[in-house]
Amino acid sequence: MSDFIQKISELRRQLNEHNYRYYVLDDPLISDGEYDLLLRKLENLEHSHPELITVDSPTQRIGATPLKAFNTITHRIPLLSLANAMNEAELRAFDERTRKGLEKLEPVDYIGEPKLDGLAVELVYENGQFVSGSTRGDGITGEDITTNLRTIRGIPLALRTDELAAPILLEVRGEVFISKTDFTKLNAWRSAAEQTIFVNPRNAAAGSLRQLDPAITARRPLSIFCYQAGTITGTTFDTHWDFLQGLKKWGFPVSPLIEKLVGIEAVIHYHRQLETRRNKLPYEIDGSVIKINSFSQQDRLGIRSRSPRWAIAGKFKAQQATTIVVDISASVGRTGAVTPVANLEPVFVGGVTVSNATLHNQDEVDRLDVRVGDTVLIERAGDVIPKVVKVITEKRPTETVEYHLPENCPVCGHPVFRPPDESVARCQNLACPAQIKGRIEHFVSKGALDIDGFGTKLVDQLVAIGRIQSVDQLFGLTLEELAKLERMGEKSAANIVAAIASAKQTTFARFIYALGIRNVGEHLARVLEKEFAGNIDRFIQSTMEELIEIYEVGPIVAEGVVRFWSDDSNRAVIKACLQAGLTLVKPERPAGADLTGKTFVFTGSLEKFSRTAAKEMVEKLGGRASGSVGKNTAFLVAGPGAGSKLKKAEKLKIRIFSEDEFLAYIKS
Repeated sequence: MSDFIQKISELRRQLNEHNYRYYVLDDPLISDGEYDLLLRKLENLEHSHPELITVDSPTQRIGATPLKAFNTITHRIPLLSLANAMNEAELRAFDERTRKGLEKLEPVDYIGEPKLDGLAVELVYENGQFVSGSTRGDGITGEDITTNLRTIRGIPLALRTDELAAPILLEVRGEVFISKTDFTKLNAWRSAAEQTIFVNPRNAAAGSLRQLDPAITARRPLSIFCYQAGTITGTTFDTHWDFLQGLKKWGFPVSPLIEKLVGIEAVIHYHRQLETRRNKLPYEIDGSVIKINSFSQQDRLGIRSRSPRWAIAGKFKAQQATTIVVDISASVGRTGAVTPVANLEPVFVGGVTVSNATLHNQDEVDRLDVRVGDTVLIERAGDVIPKVVKVITEKRPTETVEYHLPENCPVCGHPVFRPPDESVARCQNLACPAQIKGRIEHFVSKGALDIDGFGTKLVDQLVAIGRIQSVDQLFGLTLEELAKLERMGEKSAANIVAAIASAKQTTFARFIYALGIRNVGEHLARVLEKEFAGNIDRFIQSTMEELIEIYEVGPIVAEGVVRFWSDDSNRAVIKACLQAGLTLVKPERPAGADLTGKTFVFTGSLEKFSRTAAKEMVEKLGGRASGSVGKNTAFLVAGPGAGSKLKKAEKLKIRIFSEDEFLAYIKS
C-alpha cells in the first residue's frame, strides 16, 4: 500500500509542477496530451482507492455536484474599486496629490500593471491550502464560487513552499479572464451548437464562473493573473513588488507586464506603451493600474469611502461605441466573397473615426438581426475593420426591414452562390472587377502558371490603368507597354514578356489550378488531369455524376466545378486564353515505378530533396503524398529527426524508407 500511496503522491507532484511551469513560468515541459495522460493515470488510481483523494489533488478541478444557488462570503478587507484617470493630465494630478500627501518632493516609486478586462475574484488560503474563493460582489460581500475556481488550473490548490513558507492566512485578489483566441473558439463552438454567443471575453469569463454546475466551468478556457493582497497572517512584505515576487514563489500566475516605475514620467511612458501594445496582447486590457510600491506609504495615504488614495486606473481610449446604421451594403473581396458591411454614422472609437463595420456574412446579420436605422454597439480591435457587437433593439425605429444579401454580385451582376454547408456567399465570375487582382495573383503564382517576375505591384499597376480586366488579357501584354510602367525598365519588361510566352506551354493541371475553381487545389487538379487525359473540353462538359465517380472528388467539389462551368463568362475566359496561344501539353510520365493508389508520407529533416520535390516525384508516378500517417499509408520516408510519425508507422507496420531507399524504389 505504501508503494501505491507513493505513486499517487508522485503523480500529484508532477501534475502540480507542470501546472506551475505552464501557468506561472510560461515554460511547459510536456504537451497538453501528455498532461492529460498523467491526469488520467491519477484519476484511475484514486478511483480504485477513493479514501486517498485529497481536496488539493489535481483531479478535484474537474467539477462537483451542481449547486442550487450561490452562498455569499464577506471579505475581511473590502475589495475597493479604483478611481479613474481618463487622460494623462489626470495621471499627473494623481502624482501631485500623492507627493503632497506623503510630503515628498522627489519622485515616488510606483508599480505599473495592466488593467485586465475580466472578473475580479478573491482566493483564501489557510496554512497553504485553498479553502474558499469569491467574486468581488459589492466589495463587501461576494458570491461563493469556490468549486468553480478549483477548476482553473492556474490557481494552486496548495501553495508551493520550497522557496517561501506558507502564511497562516493568505488572501489574494486576481482577475479571471479568457484569452482572445479561446474566446473566438468558444463562440464558434456555441454558434455551431446553436447557443447564444458571448458579446466579449469579459462576459464569457463572468458567465463561466457563475455556472451552478462546476462541470460546465471546467470546460471553459479560464485563466487568471493575481495582483493584490488582502489579509496576510504569518508573513510580512515591505513593498507591493516584494509581494508579487512572493506570489510567484507560492505558485500564482502574475502578469509579465508588471513593472517598477520611478516618477510620473515613467508612469506616463508605461501607460502609453501599454496602450500601444493593447491590441497585440493575447487577452483584453482596458487600461493601466498605477500603485504606490511602499506598503507603509500606502498606509499613510489611506483610503476614501470607495477607493484607495494610493492607486489609480489609467483608462485607454474607448474601443467600443454606439452609433446608427445608415445603410447596409454588400462588398466583394478578392476571393469573390460577398460580405455585408454596415455603413454607420461616423463615431470616434479606439483612436479613429469609424464609418463602416463588417457584418461578416448573412448568418451573422440574421443572428444580430441588424437593420438599417438600428442603434448598434460597435467594437474596434487592432487595425481590422470594426465589427457590430450587438443591436440595441430598444432604440429600433418602427417599420425597419430585415436585410438579405443580393442574389447577384453588386459589382459585375453575376449570380451569387452560397454552398449549403458554408457561411460565405461568393461571386464566381473570373472577370469580376472586384476580384481581378486576386485572380491574377493566383493565376501567375508558382503552383499555377508560374510567371516569373509578375508580382503584386505589377498587378496593381495594370489593373489600376484598366489594362487587365480578366486573366486572359495577360497573354496580350507587349514589351512596349510594360516598359512604360513605373519602375519597369526595358530589360525587366523583356524578361516578363519571355516568362509569359513560356507560360503559354503549360499542363492541364497547372491551368485548372490557376483558374481558382473553389476547392480545387494542386493535388485535385492533377487527379482531374489524369481522369480527363488533359482534355479541357471534356472537363468543361463534365456532369455531377461523372465527377463524383472520380476517386477523391466528392459532391462539394463536383458541385463547385459544375457551377463554375455553368457561367458563360468563365467559359469565355478559357476560350480567350486558348485563342491567345495557351497550349495544354501532356506531362511526360517519368520512367520508374507505378505508384498508382499508393500514399507516401515524408517526415524528419530531408537532406537529399525537398518535400515539394518529393511530392512531385510521387504524384508524377501516379501516387499521392500525405501529411499524416494512417491505415491507408503505403510508405513512410524518414529523414533525420523523425519523431511521432515514425513511431506510428512502426506501430501500424508500414514500410519505412530512408531517402536513398525511396529514390531507389521510385526508379525501379
